[in-house]
Amino acid sequence: MRDRLDAIRGYADRPVLVALAMAFASGLPLVLTGGTLTFWLAQEHVSKATVGLFALVGWPYTWKWLWSPILDRLPLPLLTGWLGRRRAWLLVSQACLVVALLGLGRSDPARELGLTAFWAVMVAFASASQDIVIDAYRAETLTASQLGPGSGAYLVGYRVGMLVAGAGALYLAEWYGWGAAYTVMACLVLVGSLAALLHGEPAGSREATAGTKRDLAGWLRQAVAEPLAEFFRREGTSTALLILLFVMLYKLGDAMLGAMLSPFYVEMGFQPSEIANVAKLWGFLATVLGGFLGGWVVKSRGVVPALWICGLMQMLSNLVYVPQAWAGHDVRMLAVAIAVENLAGGMGTAAFVAYLTSLCNREFTATQYALLSSAMAQARTVLAAASGSVAQSVGWIDFFLLSTLAALPGLALLWLLQRRPGRRLESPAVLPQGEAA
Repeated sequence: MRDRLDAIRGYADRPVLVALAMAFASGLPLVLTGGTLTFWLAQEHVSKATVGLFALVGWPYTWKWLWSPILDRLPLPLLTGWLGRRRAWLLVSQACLVVALLGLGRSDPARELGLTAFWAVMVAFASASQDIVIDAYRAETLTASQLGPGSGAYLVGYRVGMLVAGAGALYLAEWYGWGAAYTVMACLVLVGSLAALLHGEPAGSREATAGTKRDLAGWLRQAVAEPLAEFFRREGTSTALLILLFVMLYKLGDAMLGAMLSPFYVEMGFQPSEIANVAKLWGFLATVLGGFLGGWVVKSRGVVPALWICGLMQMLSNLVYVPQAWAGHDVRMLAVAIAVENLAGGMGTAAFVAYLTSLCNREFTATQYALLSSAMAQARTVLAAASGSVAQSVGWIDFFLLSTLAALPGLALLWLLQRRPGRRLESPAVLPQGEAA
């Protein structure tokens, strides 16, 4: 009983609350280039195959590790000395994100689909850059005991951001138009900067920039090569590659499903207000509960059991959309489907975030977390881009069955990793600076 109370109290720690606020800013743009944008495209009668291809606008999420060393180590003139390395880059990336969101909101997908795609890519690039900083900030401020609650709180904040960018944007678009909706969302992004300014810079962040201006070759070696080399050296080359493949495939079924839910809702005849009330608001509550449950499972059972329990639930939850396809425009059935799928998805994400964080060395948090989360984003972008063509070819019921089966390779890789010796899945927290297992 006391352990459960301690787990609950962990959510009130200040670094955990800051992680929640910064996650809000991180979750906003993902939906604005994902579910909200694809709903907008579906309303403009863009084909399902083209809507599916719009998953590719998220390519910056899959390649952000290429520029993560710059954000990890390079100081910004004036701003770094004033705010510190993490907060300076956060302000710059969020300023770029605001501009890109304003441009996306003022585009017209019915007449200028290419321009809409361009601004969506710009939003994704700025958002991915923002995530590099936020992930590093979180990993550097959470202690070992705060990892479980911090991961759960991060998921909650992320989903609050997704809720606002989903239901909130749909309401605003219905009342005032898409331009007004994206303008409001652009302003809300700055919540992340406010949280960072109030909390302060992570300990040791200012010192880490020392010497970067004097020795460019040494800086490149330390900022670019060493973080990746340390990860592969610590885990071993074959296991490191297996980990990256596992990270890529663990949420593939979930990504395939998410890429096509908005076109599915439109085809079933659901109106924007119905989707906002049920799919967004009700789904948010289910995801929040799932995030807390997933964080509690990580803290009470450990990373490995959490990945198995939450991963199996996440896989099987896709099947709930089969009866939804049979029922058609049935709001009550939609509420059931959303509750089941979002609860399981929230648990899976909380366990997964805890696992990714546990793999990072504090000395290279931004670059290593960017590498891992880039691999994860492959499922959401490149691998899920064909979802529209698949759904268009086989129909909704078979598509939901295939998305369920798509989760099996990730679980098979989890089994293989668990059988390997060493600290592959058992690390309870982020490695302290300089430590290599």
